[in-house]
Amino acid sequence: MQNRTALDWLNFLLADVKDGLGPFLAIYLMSSEHWDPARIGIIMTIGGIATVAARTPAGALVDRTTFKRGVIVAAAAMVAVGAAMLSLWPQFWPAAAAQTLIGLCDAAFPPAVAAISLGVVGRHGFTARVGRNEAFNHAGNAFTAIVAGLAGYLIAPAAVLWLVGAFAAASIAATLAIDPGAIDHHVARGSDNNGDAAARPSGLRTIFECKPLLLFTAAITLFHFANAAMLPLIGERLSQGANGTQTLFMAACIIAAQIVMVPMAMLVGAKADAWGRKPLFLIGFAALPIRGVLYTLWGNPIYLVSIQLLDGIGAGIFGALFFVVVADLTKGTGRYNLALGAASAAWGLGAALSNSVAGFIAERAGFNAAFLFLAAIAAVAFLTYWLAVPETASASRDSEPSRAWGERQSELPVRR
Repeated sequence: MQNRTALDWLNFLLADVKDGLGPFLAIYLMSSEHWDPARIGIIMTIGGIATVAARTPAGALVDRTTFKRGVIVAAAAMVAVGAAMLSLWPQFWPAAAAQTLIGLCDAAFPPAVAAISLGVVGRHGFTARVGRNEAFNHAGNAFTAIVAGLAGYLIAPAAVLWLVGAFAAASIAATLAIDPGAIDHHVARGSDNNGDAAARPSGLRTIFECKPLLLFTAAITLFHFANAAMLPLIGERLSQGANGTQTLFMAACIIAAQIVMVPMAMLVGAKADAWGRKPLFLIGFAALPIRGVLYTLWGNPIYLVSIQLLDGIGAGIFGALFFVVVADLTKGTGRYNLALGAASAAWGLGAALSNSVAGFIAERAGFNAAFLFLAAIAAVAFLTYWLAVPETASASRDSEPSRAWGERQSELPVRR
């Protein structure tokens, strides 16, 4: 019980730390430092590219090490340092260095938390645990959005940077509360048998042998390319003529989404094993193109905040199911965190490019053109997942290790 409570708190507190600043960075740079949208997009892309570059090595590191708690502690401390750099030196090159540091550390959090969760509760409890992780993570996002919004409004936009350090320290304490002896490190890397061959480290080549994993990665990469820039663009749009209320509106956008994400994550944890992964994931994919189009219809701040409810549906479902589907496809291989890191790197690249591309379009053609472009990409993501990616829940229930691994997509049991 102590370990599960510590995991709850860790996910709640990491909500602010693992994203560095998230969309509040765009508001800070535009309102306080008077950066233009294209320049903001570049600086956010730098952090995204750093995360992409580090995700696969971070996954491999988590597979290999038995100091998984130490990975989280070190990464959280470095994120706090990066936030302090942004606060003290908000010029382009220091900001680029800080974003690089934050991006590198951000890569370590998802595989480390997922591995610890899997190692503590085991495979049979993993779907429910991931749903609980994401529910607490979204609740933490809502809480930090309220605090950051008020701090940015009452103190200064730069105050959101100071909060990162406080939450980093608290997340380190929660990490250290997890008993290291309760983590089964064989199970944590997706190996169901302590003595199987998969317990040995493996190379990247094995990831490309799983066609369902490649198709899934393609779909989620398109999803994140379409999704990543939407909220920062809304922040920039709200910053125009907001007269100091932009952080409050951004906080409202985040809170609206997070309130919906909590029940979505709980729904995934409760029903993904019984209903299958695909029906739930299709709902999440469908919400994104609708959201992109709706952003173009009206510029009223209250209306824009209400549209964020759709973000709660899409991101809430995705956040929980991503870890579960990758676990399905790597069952028994001992390569879970390596595959998790590689898949995360792919969609992280999409997210990083999203900010630069959408920022460029917004600068040249306006915010509506950028939103319609992102909505079109989101529609392609939906079709890719619907038509090309099979149901994976049956693979998770197989008694043999990872039957999907290395097989053709047509041979994977499909439930529609």
